[in-house]
Amino acid sequence: MGAVVIAMTVPGLRHAQGQDADALNFQTHALWSPRLNIEAGTAIVYGIDASLPQRVESWRSHGYHIALMTGVSWGEYSDYLDGRFDGKKHWDEAQMDRDGKMVLDGNNPLIPYIAPSASYGKFLAAGVLRALDAGVESVFLEEPEFWAKSGWSESFKREWQAFYGTPWQPPDSSPDAQYRASKLKYFLYRRALADVFAAVKQYGEAHHKKIPCYVATHSLVNYAQWRIVSPESSLIDVGADGYIAQVWTGTARTSNAYDGKVQERTFEAAFLEYGAMQNLVRASGRKVWYLNDPIEDNPNHTWEDYRFNWESTLAASLFQPEVSSYELVPWPERIFGPRGTYPSEADPAKRVPIPAPYETELQTVFHALGEMKKSAAHAQWLAAGSQGIGVLVSDTLMFQRAAPTPSDERLSSFFGLSLPLLAHGIPVEPVQVESFHRAKLADRYRCLLLTYEGQKPPSIAFHHALVNWVKAGGILVVVDDGKDPYQSVSDWWNTEPRHYVRPMDELFEELGIANTQAGVMHVGKGIVLHEATSPAALAMQADGSQHLLNSVKTALAAKSIRLQVSDRFVLRRGPYIIAKGLSEATAASSSNATGYYIDLFSANMDVVHSYALKGKEHHFLLDVAAIKAATPTVIASAGGIAKEHYEPKLLTFSASGIEGSTAMVRIKSASAITRVRVNGAALDSAAFGSDGTTAWLRFPQHASPQTVKVYFK
Repeated sequence: MGAVVIAMTVPGLRHAQGQDADALNFQTHALWSPRLNIEAGTAIVYGIDASLPQRVESWRSHGYHIALMTGVSWGEYSDYLDGRFDGKKHWDEAQMDRDGKMVLDGNNPLIPYIAPSASYGKFLAAGVLRALDAGVESVFLEEPEFWAKSGWSESFKREWQAFYGTPWQPPDSSPDAQYRASKLKYFLYRRALADVFAAVKQYGEAHHKKIPCYVATHSLVNYAQWRIVSPESSLIDVGADGYIAQVWTGTARTSNAYDGKVQERTFEAAFLEYGAMQNLVRASGRKVWYLNDPIEDNPNHTWEDYRFNWESTLAASLFQPEVSSYELVPWPERIFGPRGTYPSEADPAKRVPIPAPYETELQTVFHALGEMKKSAAHAQWLAAGSQGIGVLVSDTLMFQRAAPTPSDERLSSFFGLSLPLLAHGIPVEPVQVESFHRAKLADRYRCLLLTYEGQKPPSIAFHHALVNWVKAGGILVVVDDGKDPYQSVSDWWNTEPRHYVRPMDELFEELGIANTQAGVMHVGKGIVLHEATSPAALAMQADGSQHLLNSVKTALAAKSIRLQVSDRFVLRRGPYIIAKGLSEATAASSSNATGYYIDLFSANMDVVHSYALKGKEHHFLLDVAAIKAATPTVIASAGGIAKEHYEPKLLTFSASGIEGSTAMVRIKSASAITRVRVNGAALDSAAFGSDGTTAWLRFPQHASPQTVKVYFK
């Protein structure tokens, strides 16, 4: 028998032939080092300071494609603020609150959030063009953020006059003023992004290059909850080729209310945040990466806390099978580098570097994420409730978050509709109002929930599209008591030629039903159920989730559809199985059918033959039986694998990863390992083994590729 070259695509290894360099990336401000040898195709070099060319070359020389990321709303931009850019000081563009205090990033008085003028877009564009001259291949602009509590800077007052043609009004003087201030904030960052992207496209044309432009942004759900205004859905209209969905423990652990209990629900919030970003991209056809951060910005949690919550957000991201590209880690230097010390579970007063098992687990998962693209067309729910149900959300969810009458602080107008469904195993999706009319997006859903508590419809076009969807057979559940004080803001429903008191009045008129009517109503081939209740109030009621669930059941039953519920999510993606017990479930899930699975959330890649889901438990498993391999083949690895080659009784490959960590490799093989050599040196027999289905080996990891030879009986 001749030699066999294994055709299996090796994920993430940037030197592997045919590897998609864009599938996996990470962002960093550091130079390459052996401890930052991340298994990804693209290094996103952060910041446009003087050290940029050196950092670009550092990563390029180690085989990475290079992208740029820089902050849109904040950064070390003293050249602009102090007047060195254009001869004019711009400190009056610092975002300012009602007390005259600048809104700062990290309390640094030299780094304020910016209320961007037209000249600010020119400044950012100039910095980005310098990065392109240094050889950057794509551009990411990060976090266009305007705080709801701001709006008092002199720059903002000038922009108000130019935008509205009337003198500035204090945003906290009325709901209308606050809403108008948010609209302006939204516009200003749209303009800034559009200016930079236009400059990049022009540069590309002049240099005969295609330079993709992306935005790294939190989800609409998080921005609204954190009281930040950002041009979420409109990013597709300002030249962005896609997004990084910045969802991680820090956003997802923000407390929310369910049945009167206010607490962290990291998995559930992350599931909804990722879903909101995926819905945005689904409507546009643009690219999206899902961010997963192994820690978070708060440096005072334990490694064990970080690990559990990272696994929770990762599982939430994997339940979105249309996405198979990932930002593996922001700032690897604060995880694997000397900065990466955090409290120990055993002694929280003691700060320690990353535990070795977590370090290995992270590399195992990084490697597996590179395989997700191959599984995109083979996703199947094994356990879940009814699909095709969504909650309608608009960017205006960010417009009602500050004085004088801010909406519910926990964003319960949204969570009050979505959490009851999610907690009962229904993979509910946030559905973007602004994109609802695009490319048959609405056809994906058979039931939608809507409230105008906490948000408003941005245009009448949405009502037209929604009414058409209902008449064609859709089921609309409206949960709204009509008491939101923002109903009276000046907008399309109450300005000439329309004079509706509430936007809901206009919608009901188009539907042909009375705005005071409640219960189930037939509209064309569809159903409307109106529940005159506050979603935020439901979230604080002990039986609020059941009340909401009953309304959805009633609406579906009007079309002879039964609402299916589940106490768990289990999704197959090719050979991978993602499983999550739902924390609000009242009973433990039963064990799944037996099999042979590799636990990718364990440093040793433990073999499990069944898995139960109790409470908050989650699993990321590799189903070995689903992998077809005629000869011994690497199926999981903590680190990069390349040059895989098989000849009778000998498997050879190269391995590399984070210097000083432990490499762990699983091989599908019925034959037992007899010996292993790594760079010519024999491994101790305790460092490898076999069980008749898979073989495993463990050895010290290095950044430089090591040649591994595995001999079989």
